[in-house]
Amino acid sequence: MSAAVHTTERVKVAPTGAAAGAYVTGIDLGKKTDAEEIAALRQALLDHLVVALPDQNLSLDDLERLTDQLGGRDLTPFVKPVPGRPYVIRILKEKHETLNFANAWHTDLSYLPVPPSFTLLYCLDAPPSGGDTIWANQYMAYETLSNDVRETLRGLDAVHSAGLAYGTGGYLDHVKDQISTPIEPSKDAFREQTHPAVIAHAETGKSALYVNPVYTTRLSGLSEADSRTLLQQVHPHAVSERFTWRLRWAKGTLAIWDNRSTQHFAMNDYQGFRREMVRTSVKGSAPTRAEA
Repeated sequence: MSAAVHTTERVKVAPTGAAAGAYVTGIDLGKKTDAEEIAALRQALLDHLVVALPDQNLSLDDLERLTDQLGGRDLTPFVKPVPGRPYVIRILKEKHETLNFANAWHTDLSYLPVPPSFTLLYCLDAPPSGGDTIWANQYMAYETLSNDVRETLRGLDAVHSAGLAYGTGGYLDHVKDQISTPIEPSKDAFREQTHPAVIAHAETGKSALYVNPVYTTRLSGLSEADSRTLLQQVHPHAVSERFTWRLRWAKGTLAIWDNRSTQHFAMNDYQGFRREMVRTSVKGSAPTRAEA
């Protein structure tokens, strides 16, 4: 990504120089933002896939207002929301806990018929070190596949399900008493949803790889063995270090990312320290297939 700094009259966007990510300053999200600020923020997201806004002082009202300005609040299944806030979830790891939430590469809620466009994650408490989040650029992941794999994937659909993670008897059901993030396992998590394996981003039109190891269960139209073999090849490629950017959290940092062009991973390397976030999702549109 370009390391140039882009500005409007008020908003400053400083790309990280990595495969994704930019720092945005000049916006006080604790105050009502105007159309120019929202347009600049949205453009930064489309250009850089992930933005971090440090030193924000946000209430839940502020977080929900911004979510509405970016496209409207969306529900997050299988996680109990903050009381009185059905669109806000709390992601918490206490000092004594050894497991954390989202410690695997994934794209948020890809198992839904209409996954969210953006995710907002606001830091209330960060450890002195560790607990970073890493994002991987899925435009680059697609573009750098071999020609034959690109051609194959463009014609395939991927089957997504939350069952292994959130289903009754699934991983999070077994460990829900060991983590403070309030999980609500359900048999409904085993429902399957099909999306193109390569999507056209709804706003940029660019082709992005749209499979992930947590929610993508198989590639339809292939045998089980062929599907497994191809996914085992694609998954590590998609999150190669050269496609990534890593954010060091601090209290008051808000990160926003585009789920249509990224995967992300929450590091679990801060044993003995507390980390607390609140999260909202922005309504999206049904993924569509990238054209050849």
